[in-house]
Amino acid sequence: MFQTMCLALGCLLLAVPLLAASKEKKAEAPSSPSYVGSASCEGCHEKEYNNFKKYAKKFHSDRSVKMMTKKLTPDEVKECYACHTTGYGKPGGFVSYEKTPELGHAGCEVCHGPGSAHVDSGGKKNLIKGKGRMNVKECETCHNPERVANFRFKPMLYGGAH
Repeated sequence: MFQTMCLALGCLLLAVPLLAASKEKKAEAPSSPSYVGSASCEGCHEKEYNNFKKYAKKFHSDRSVKMMTKKLTPDEVKECYACHTTGYGKPGGFVSYEKTPELGHAGCEVCHGPGSAHVDSGGKKNLIKGKGRMNVKECETCHNPERVANFRFKPMLYGGAH
């Protein structure tokens, strides 16, 4: 009887961590979409990608940041990254020009959101954030009144990319 109880207790002690790990896995949300870079959009959205590349200053926004870096503090550079790169400070977003060069400019995913689910589904999953329609209000995160006046902001919604 004592051996049976010890065996049962031993099994229970082994099972508890396994059950806890199993519950943790079930509790985890499915992996969040990640950033894939604007070049991933080109294959299916060639016209939009080429227009974006040709007309959008955002496509080359890394140039401005790289030119200014020497004149700025590290905190100021981080502020630049927030608007001039893709996904900075977010999971899977821009880290540095060396580690994530494909996210080093303000690309398609700045407005449309992380593209991995869209790409992985062959375009079946809607990429546009929110209710499926772009909203200029979302642009004001970076393009606030001060920046609009300084940089003559014209949203790509109306500027040729779409």
